[in-house]
Amino acid sequence: MGMTDPISDMLTRIRNAQMVRKDFVDMPVSNLKVRIAEILKDEGYVSQVEILDEGNFKVLRLALKYRQGRAVIEEIQRRSRPGRREYVARDEIPSVYQGLGIAILSTSKGVLSNRQARKLGVGGELLCTVF
Repeated sequence: MGMTDPISDMLTRIRNAQMVRKDFVDMPVSNLKVRIAEILKDEGYVSQVEILDEGNFKVLRLALKYRQGRAVIEEIQRRSRPGRREYVARDEIPSVYQGLGIAILSTSKGVLSNRQARKLGVGGELLCTVF
């Protein structure tokens, strides 16, 4: 495990931080993770995304959200994995919990939420689902 799958690492860090009610979670920065974080923010799952300069390396920090003491992200799951990629065509883009959740896809038009991908008519690699 470890850094063979940075996305899995990111999702695990979010889950673990929420379990102990942390206000924010830090992780190594990458363009892909920043895009995923921005989608989580746009969709209301995290309240803030910042990139901190820790001297010789940068850190991606997400401010976590809680409602009535419960994490807003109830479930965040890795879908496609390095060993088993999961792709969806544009007409197979999943709806997550009847539209209450989101899917995040890596498409030819960039990293998008399932709504954005549907609107743009592109499929791609199903990175994760969030509810």
